[in-house]
Amino acid sequence: MRSEFELRRIESPINISNLRQRSTVKLGRIATFAGLCLTLLMLAGCGSKEAAPQMSPPDVDVTGVVQQDVPVFQEWVAQLNGPTNVEITPKVQGYLLRQNYENGYFVKKGQLLYEIDPRPLQASLDQAKAEVAVAVANVSRTQADVDRDTPLAAQFAIPQKQLDNDQANLASWKAQLLARQAQQQQAELNLGWTKVFSPIDGIAGVTNSQIGDLVGTSTKMTTVSEVDPIWAYFNVSESAFLNAAPLVNQIIRGTASLKNAALPPVEFIQANGISYPMRGQFIYVNRQIGTQTGTIQMAAQFSNKNAILRPGGYGRVRIQTGMNKNALLIPQAAVIEVQSMYQVVVVGPDNKADFRPVKVGERVGTNWVISEGLKPGEKVVVQGFMKVREGTPVSPKPYVVAAAGSN
Repeated sequence: MRSEFELRRIESPINISNLRQRSTVKLGRIATFAGLCLTLLMLAGCGSKEAAPQMSPPDVDVTGVVQQDVPVFQEWVAQLNGPTNVEITPKVQGYLLRQNYENGYFVKKGQLLYEIDPRPLQASLDQAKAEVAVAVANVSRTQADVDRDTPLAAQFAIPQKQLDNDQANLASWKAQLLARQAQQQQAELNLGWTKVFSPIDGIAGVTNSQIGDLVGTSTKMTTVSEVDPIWAYFNVSESAFLNAAPLVNQIIRGTASLKNAALPPVEFIQANGISYPMRGQFIYVNRQIGTQTGTIQMAAQFSNKNAILRPGGYGRVRIQTGMNKNALLIPQAAVIEVQSMYQVVVVGPDNKADFRPVKVGERVGTNWVISEGLKPGEKVVVQGFMKVREGTPVSPKPYVVAAAGSN
């Protein structure tokens, strides 16, 4: 019998040979499969290259360059103020009893705003009346002396000097009566001034004086501003003023009417960027040009019944100063700005994109005036220019302006 060791030595070569055979078969199968896959990929690749669909030109929205006359506008920073702003200051001194208006409310001319304690001034008036009464009595007495002594002096019953003294006393008391009557009138005025009224129609500001304060002729209690109409003040350069100087001189000399003068209406752009609905008109031009600024002050008047515009507010006045003949207009959305340089995408007759630099002018609504780079009738891309490259074909479609308020 063979030992266990000898049996193992006999079995080992058989197992190794089997393993080699199996590995060779597997490698052959893998190689065959890989070759098959490579062949399929090559066939698929060749087939894809031959069957790939051609890309269609991108859709773009285009519009034509419009040529028309465009009004030229200029804008200046403006500040609002009422034609009349009254600082309410009492004419007498006293303790404030009550405030008779609401802070920031409309007030009418003659409306009671404040009441000052009238008792000290009432006492002064009573004293003035008493002094007038004394003067009246003395005038009456001295008049009686003169009436009595005049015939006696004529009959030499009394010395003439006595009559002269009577007449002098009468004249003196008449003068004192006039002075005391004037004092009484002043006391009556002072008593009336304990009630403080609004001198104009307007809006009264927040009070600076509280109940119980001692107020006097230097106390600024509040301010009442006229707001309808309201004025917008703005400064114009000397060169701009000289363009309108001949017409201004005709107006101030009376040879032309401000109402009938050919002055353009004034538009006020509020601080929130919204145009004020009412158009204004020129009111005045100041007498001199500022030596420090080289500008001259002007003012325009606006109707302001609802007090939308308030004194102290800022905005811009916008005035038509000329007309740009045959200007070229395109939508602002069609202009591409890159590092302060402007360009547009022009679609030629062959429907190919042409990136072209342009120079822009003023903005007119949603459009932009193009001063250089375009010709009338050319078509520019408004939407979709991000999908095109220089010289690539495009599929142009008419640009439709979205309706206001649409999403």
